[in-house]
Amino acid sequence: MKAENNSQKDNLHPRNFHRSRYDFELLISNCPALKAFVSVNKHGIETVDFSNPLAVKTLNKALLQTYYGIENWDIPKNYLCPPIPGRADYIHYIADLLAETNNNQIPETPHVLGLDIGTGANLIYPILGNSIYNWSFVGTDIDQKAIENCSKIIEANPKLIDSISLQQQTESRFIFKNIITPEDRFAFTMCNPPFHASAEEANKSTSRKVSNLNPKEKRNTNPVLNFGGQNAELWCNGGEIGFVTQMIYESAKYPSQVLWFTTLVSKKENLASIYKILKKVNAASVKTIEMSQGQKNSRIVAWSFFNSSEQSCWKF
Repeated sequence: MKAENNSQKDNLHPRNFHRSRYDFELLISNCPALKAFVSVNKHGIETVDFSNPLAVKTLNKALLQTYYGIENWDIPKNYLCPPIPGRADYIHYIADLLAETNNNQIPETPHVLGLDIGTGANLIYPILGNSIYNWSFVGTDIDQKAIENCSKIIEANPKLIDSISLQQQTESRFIFKNIITPEDRFAFTMCNPPFHASAEEANKSTSRKVSNLNPKEKRNTNPVLNFGGQNAELWCNGGEIGFVTQMIYESAKYPSQVLWFTTLVSKKENLASIYKILKKVNAASVKTIEMSQGQKNSRIVAWSFFNSSEQSCWKF
């Protein structure tokens, strides 16, 4: 017997569309292909097998069609397939951050320009930010195949064409160099950094996640992560702290061109080092925004080289 899907996910942002359990009847009506992946679990609740990459991708397609007006979305095999509720939270918290310097009003206008560092093949942050708040975006990545797929997504969804542009970062040692030009003014930057320091570490984490999602997979020595991921999406030399450190030092070269630099920080133990580096580069404002989805806790660290009075003069 199917149970009512009415429980609230209270840890998600209050404006998040996905605080209630997924309405599979509605999702399937918009994306019939999802029906093949939906089943009733032992608690009598409809769900999908989150250890199945195709099931997760099809669920994403249905969510994007139903809630964000995206009719055509796909990613190549083995690329990161993001959990949309958590990604939407990042967008909503940035909206709150911008509202603080805009008379407590969220600026819902194409004049808000965001920079998504490491947009991947999925383009999810620009899609969500544009669909929810009408913002414009530049999406960057070092992976040419990822950029090419993002271009296909934009071309397949005409409403995105004038709102999202793409740029490949051709020098993998850098984050903002070659991307932020002298005439650019970004309201914010955002990033979900690779948080593993090596391929081996990433593979171990993948194995744990798959085992937690599907205990039958515990003996599989080469599991497929439900959300996929290429090397550049999952790990880099120095791991999360190395990537964020580079980002902070580079951000100091563009103090007047970005209102808020932001990044996700998965590992809480990295915060102390991050705060020290932000102090070293003389960030005028630093904020930490706690986030959680299910049992996973994360946070956004945001910094600005404008003080509070200067921030209020920023024109969206």
